[in-house]
Amino acid sequence: MRFDIQQFSRTVILAAFAIFFIKLHVTGDITKYVNPKYDVMSQMAAGIFVFLFFVQMTRVWRTSQSARDHCSAGCGHHHGEDASLAKKGISYGILILPLIIGFSLSPETLNSTMAENKGMILTKGDASNTDTDSDPSSIHTNNSELHKTDPLPNNNYIEEEDYQKEMERFHEGEYINMQKDLFSPYYDDISLHPREFAGKEIKLKGFVYREEGLRSNQLIISRFLITHCIADAIVIGLITEFEQAHTIEEDQWMEIEGILDVTTYDGVEVPVIKGKRGKVIEEPSEPYVYPVLRRVAE
Repeated sequence: MRFDIQQFSRTVILAAFAIFFIKLHVTGDITKYVNPKYDVMSQMAAGIFVFLFFVQMTRVWRTSQSARDHCSAGCGHHHGEDASLAKKGISYGILILPLIIGFSLSPETLNSTMAENKGMILTKGDASNTDTDSDPSSIHTNNSELHKTDPLPNNNYIEEEDYQKEMERFHEGEYINMQKDLFSPYYDDISLHPREFAGKEIKLKGFVYREEGLRSNQLIISRFLITHCIADAIVIGLITEFEQAHTIEEDQWMEIEGILDVTTYDGVEVPVIKGKRGKVIEEPSEPYVYPVLRRVAE
């Protein structure tokens, strides 16, 4: 029997990837990287890594005879073992570097710096329509909103019939609670039709962000919307007015209650919250929001 150091190295790398994916799911940090609707897909990836790990383990020890049979003079092709040391180093480095970063650094929540780089969505209500409308199960977030007390499943699916019923309740209600699961559809509908919602009471949570051109008594209560993963994250939010706004630091999380009104920003009518009550809060364990997926029953 001969111990193959290269095959052992590959086994360790596969094990590390499997452990990393499992760790993300156990700790819940997977939602810091991707939309929860991809949970099953990432769990499958973890399972594949585990399977490949066990397959690879069988290759760590090889008999001398199998090595001679495999690498006989007449095999007629080159193997990975014949690659130059430099090429091997680059190949292993590409695989090992993300593992080192993933295990050594905790996932950081996107903040106002990223919001400034990406740009704020204040004057458009269709920012989250990044999926096509041809599929009946695709994302629809530019319509009226749901008014639901129970959180949606992690994949944010809701039956079309239930969606329509909740939408009617939303239009009839006078109080809007911007729940995490429903933040995106609420935002889109309010942004598209700000005058329709003027005078209604609203409650929301988000981090503080400031755009150029806001007054000293204004700030934006914001959330990052993730359609697929953090690479496509965009920041959405509502302008909020209250006297102490200038004393609140950026990236501080707040819970605000107030009355919706209409103001003009960058030449466009946008909703604004006239703050009545507010308090500083801790960053929630799941700070991102996701589009709601409407599913047509067969």
